[in-house]
Amino acid sequence: MTSTFRIGGELAVRRLGFGAMRLPTEPAPARETGIAVARRAVELGITLIDTAHMYGWGANEELLAEALYPYPDDLLIATKVGIAPAPSIHEAESCGRPDFLREQVDDGLRRLRVERLDLLQLHRIDPKVPLADQLGTLRELQLAGKIGHLGLSEVTVTDLAEARQIIDVASVQNRYSMLDREHEAVLDACTEAGIAFLPWRPVHPAVLSATSEITAVAAELGATQAQISLAWLLDRSPVVLPIPGTTSISHLEENVAAADLKLSDDQRHRLNNLQPT
Repeated sequence: MTSTFRIGGELAVRRLGFGAMRLPTEPAPARETGIAVARRAVELGITLIDTAHMYGWGANEELLAEALYPYPDDLLIATKVGIAPAPSIHEAESCGRPDFLREQVDDGLRRLRVERLDLLQLHRIDPKVPLADQLGTLRELQLAGKIGHLGLSEVTVTDLAEARQIIDVASVQNRYSMLDREHEAVLDACTEAGIAFLPWRPVHPAVLSATSEITAVAAELGATQAQISLAWLLDRSPVVLPIPGTTSISHLEENVAAADLKLSDDQRHRLNNLQPT
């Protein structure tokens, strides 16, 4: 199983990435912790970092720029647009209006301090706006040089097929893990098409208290249950690019080490046969 993947056939990244959503963006000392974790991720060889406009409404993008700019040549920071604050401070809603998407793309460029977003994903499809209008707007921005590759998030097989009639889909970011396989068919479609699949929440919370085959395989490999979850994802398909997140450097290092684990045929079979939660 290869350790790298070319997103859109062009953007070469190591398959185990990092999800920046949980990094603290508050004033010091919390912010210093977020910066330190982001920098350590790059030191450990991570070349794919996932963020979004929604994460702190731009604060997460700004934190990554503060921590990592000027960016290493091999680092890909993928961001997402298409979510707007709702009336309640704890809520958000999809917004695919062309003017709103253009504004968020421009904001992302400014916050990340770049001239092009190499991978830009639509965070959610807005059911109130025709898909052709949403993706057509992003395609226009791509042709204008503001976006390199386009992706989707939380989509069905039907959504993916429809989107591929409008744009070249380079990536899909859906919730998926060893104990949560709701989007198995989407992953299979991405595997067949060579589309990067970025599972968010790649380690299901139930894994940490599991006493089943997960614990047994972890003991056999001298690993943690969380590491087994990430190793299983990397083994599942060559297009899978897990993006586990953390606020701890020690946890980050543990996650990165999972990329070196190799499952035997027997271990793979036992984990594949687990019943999803």
